[in-house]
Amino acid sequence: MSLGHESLVWAIATPLIGAVGIGLTGRWPNMREAVTLATATILIALVFAWVPLVLQGERPYVHLFEFMPGLDIALRLEPLGILFACLASGLWLVNSIYSIGYMRGNHEKHQTRFYICFAIALSAAMGIAMAENLLTLFIFYEILTLSTYPLVAHKGNEHSMRQARIYLGILLGTSIGLLLPAMFYVYSQTGTLAFTHGGILQGVVEGPVVGLLLLMFVLGVGKAAVMPVHRWLPAAMVAPTPVSALLHAVAVVKAGVFTITKLIVYIFGPDYVFSQPGTSWLIPLACFTIVAASLVALRQNNLKRMLAYSTIAQLSYVVLGAALLTPLGQVGTALHMLAHGFGKITLFFAAGAIYVAAHKSEISQLDGIGRRMPLTMVAFSIGALSMIGLPPTAGPSQSGGYSEGRLTRATGLSL
Repeated sequence: MSLGHESLVWAIATPLIGAVGIGLTGRWPNMREAVTLATATILIALVFAWVPLVLQGERPYVHLFEFMPGLDIALRLEPLGILFACLASGLWLVNSIYSIGYMRGNHEKHQTRFYICFAIALSAAMGIAMAENLLTLFIFYEILTLSTYPLVAHKGNEHSMRQARIYLGILLGTSIGLLLPAMFYVYSQTGTLAFTHGGILQGVVEGPVVGLLLLMFVLGVGKAAVMPVHRWLPAAMVAPTPVSALLHAVAVVKAGVFTITKLIVYIFGPDYVFSQPGTSWLIPLACFTIVAASLVALRQNNLKRMLAYSTIAQLSYVVLGAALLTPLGQVGTALHMLAHGFGKITLFFAAGAIYVAAHKSEISQLDGIGRRMPLTMVAFSIGALSMIGLPPTAGPSQSGGYSEGRLTRATGLSL
C-alpha cells in the first residue's frame, strides 16, 4: 500500500469516524450536526483531491487482504468510480444541510440514529465506488442495504415497518438469491472476480449460459430497480424526505446502475456479451421499464410515489445506455447518472419543503401552492425540466452538439 493511495481507505473510514462522533454528541443537536457537516466536508476534500490524478490516467490501488485465492478485498479508483464518489460525497453535504432544517422543522424522533445511519450509508457508497472487484463491491453493496433499512423504517409505525420489510426483503432477496450465485459461478469458471477491461468471460463461458448469467446479475442488482424487481423503491417512500433523497439521488439507486454498468463493461465485456445467444432481452426490458414506470407515475396522487416511479424510469435510461455498447452510450450513461442525481435531489427537497411548510403530500392538494411557495416551485420546475433534458438543463438533448471525442475528453470517461 503506497502512502499516497491510503486516502482511498480514509474515504471509506471518514464517514465511519463521523458516525462515531455523531453518536458521542447526540445529546447536543448543534454539535451533532456540526460533526455531520464537518465529516461531509472532509470527505469531499478527500474524494475531489483524486479527480485531476484520475483524469490524468492514474488508477490508485489499495490491496487490503486476500479472502481466498483469486478473491481479494481491494480498492481501485477509475473514471466511473470517481464520478460516483464525487456525486455521492458532494450531495451528502447538500443533503445534510437540508436534513437539519427538515428534521428539526418536522420534529422527527431518533435524529441521532438518522445521522449515524446516513454516515454509514455514505461509507458503503464510497466502498462501492472504489471497489476493485466484484466481491469487494458486493460486501459494500450489502452494507448499504442494511444501513439504509433503519432510515426507511425511521418513523417506527406499523406502515413504515411493513414497507421497510418490503425494501429489505427485495434487496436482500435479489442480491443473495441471484447476484451471489452468479458471482460464485463466474469465480468457479474464471478463478477471479476482478474488474478487467474487456471482461473476464470471453473464451470461458459461452452460449445461452451467458444470457442466464446476465439475467441473474441484472435482476440480482435490485437497487437498479429494473422491472420486475422495482417495488422496493415506491415502498421506501414512507421514509423522511432526506432519506428519499439518499435513496434516489445520493447513493442507493446510483449504486445499482453503477454496478450494472461495471458488470457489463468489466465482467461480461461490451464486445462479447451481446454476441452470445439469449442476451438480447436487456434493451427491450430497459425500454419496457422506462415506458411502464412513466405511465404508472402519471397515475400517482402521492407526490413522492410519483417521483419514485419517475426514478425507476430514469434508472432504466442508464441501463439502456450501458446496454447500447457504444463509447458514446457509456459516456452518456455516466453523465445521466450525474444529471439525474442533481435533478432528483432538487425535486425531493422541494417535496419535503412543501410537506414541512404546508403539510401537503398529495398532488390533488397542491392547488395554489405556487403562489404560497414561489421559490420552491421554481426549483421544482427546474428539477422536473432536467428530467426530460430540456435546454439549458442537463439531459440527453444536450449532447447533440458534442462529438464522442469531445464528451470523452470532457468527462475523462474512456470506458
